[in-house]
Amino acid sequence: MSPSAGASQEGGRIEKLGDAFDLLAAYADGGFLFERAGVGVAASAPIVADADLRDVARMLSDIDGGVAGGGGRTVAVGTIPFLDVGGTTSTLSVASRTVRRTAPGETVRIDAGDAVVARPERSFGRVAGSAPREPFGGRQLHAVPSADGYAAAVAEVVRRLDGGLRKVVLARTIEVDAGRELDPRRLAHRLRAVNPDAFTFAAPTKDGVLVGASPELLVSRFGREVRSNPLAGSAARSGDPEEDRANADELLASAKDREEHAIVVEAIARVLRPFCRELTWDPAPTLLETPNVWHLSTRFRGLLPEPSPGVVELVQALHPTPAVAGEPRDAALGLITELESFDRGSYAGPVGWVDASGDGEWAIALRCAELRGDHATLYAGAGIVAGSRPDAEVDETERKFRAFLDALRWG
Repeated sequence: MSPSAGASQEGGRIEKLGDAFDLLAAYADGGFLFERAGVGVAASAPIVADADLRDVARMLSDIDGGVAGGGGRTVAVGTIPFLDVGGTTSTLSVASRTVRRTAPGETVRIDAGDAVVARPERSFGRVAGSAPREPFGGRQLHAVPSADGYAAAVAEVVRRLDGGLRKVVLARTIEVDAGRELDPRRLAHRLRAVNPDAFTFAAPTKDGVLVGASPELLVSRFGREVRSNPLAGSAARSGDPEEDRANADELLASAKDREEHAIVVEAIARVLRPFCRELTWDPAPTLLETPNVWHLSTRFRGLLPEPSPGVVELVQALHPTPAVAGEPRDAALGLITELESFDRGSYAGPVGWVDASGDGEWAIALRCAELRGDHATLYAGAGIVAGSRPDAEVDETERKFRAFLDALRWG
């Protein structure tokens, strides 16, 4: 736990807010946003305390005990880097001021304590509207690897797949020279407007701010109820209704995509089953509709025993799933390290929050970019299994890039 965690928590309090309050209005530079359909958490700097994943429960308990009316609602937020499999270097943070909205409709502001607020906090209102900038030109974009380089890496993965190695998720990036200061709040506002059913997030990194809108729930835990919603297998959307429906039907019938999805479902079931008294999931994958992509989706629902593991423990057990790494995990991670020429950082890692009672919600950081002043790094990946075609996987990543580049024009 950081030295700031020992500061006095006297004066901490809970204040109820109206349900019309916009969570994005509570997000400020250096803070954190995690929201889906108006429900979630927003936090602003400064940070009161931080702790690694092993100590976060104790940190939250200590702080929550000093918050009048806390009742376990004090929240720690953050991201876990993709390759921090054991959670040995990840830290979660408690901000001086957090706004949290729960599904039943309770919206509260949590002040961790007046004594630890080091400076006045800027008050943000609505995000000012703005017209989109011009599309980015070719000279502003640099793909790592190139489309040809990525196709070659996909072909190499397919060549190495065998009875042991079943799936590898390969990613690529695009570096963007925007020529202007990029605004995380405006980008989050745009992403949320395009797909309010995604998990819109903005989280600080060591170099900038990771902003995205992920469709994939890694795991949530509320009381004894645990949920997960893995996605794997995708198809393009179309503006033509008949073509769009045909794409969806083809995805649902695709043996290649169903195999890719089944690998993820098997792994989630294998990990969650020992934690749960009861665990059920959809008997067959269903279609999940996003603005740009159809996904195959399976919803898990579980009932935990008493005492129940906290959500951070579930996150550590699940991550990285075959949806972002591969199967088996170690072999897939080894090939990712060999073939990807960049550090994923927090891309494809968990992003979310946990409270002092162990409840929380964590998505996988997908459909995202790291903003650094006037530059951004965009990330996209695809699951490679037997039957994958390099040209099709390149096309999948290009579609994801195009959608995010369009959103970045508002950032």
